[in-house]
Amino acid sequence: MKQLCKIRELYRAIAHFEADFMDHHQLSLNEGMLLCCLQQHGTSTAGQIAEQLGLTSSNTSKVIKSVEEKGLINRILCKADKRQMCFELSLKGRNKIKQIETAEIPLDLPLQRAFEQIGACPT
Repeated sequence: MKQLCKIRELYRAIAHFEADFMDHHQLSLNEGMLLCCLQQHGTSTAGQIAEQLGLTSSNTSKVIKSVEEKGLINRILCKADKRQMCFELSLKGRNKIKQIETAEIPLDLPLQRAFEQIGACPT
C-alpha cells in the first residue's frame, strides 16, 4: 500500500508540473516531449516519435497535429523513403526549446526526489 501512496504523490506532482508547464509555455507535456525528441534525434517519422514518447499511434498523431498547428515543427518528405512523412523542428520550435531551457519551473518534492534517484535532478 505504501508504494501506491508514493505513486499517487508522484502522479499529483507530475500533474502539478504539467499545469505549470502549460501556463508558462502553452504546451502539454507530450507536446514538450515531442520537441525534446526532435531536438535529440533530429528528423523523425511519426512511428519513431511514437516509440520514443511511448504513445499510441493515435495519440502521437494528435500531438503532432497540435504542435504542427502551433508552427513548432515542419512536415517534410523523408529522405530515406519518399513515401513517408517526417517531422523536424521549425525555427519557431527551436526558439521554443530555448525558452523552455531557460525557464525555471519548480519541482514539487516528490519529483525532486525522483530526479535525484535517477541522477537527473535539474537544480
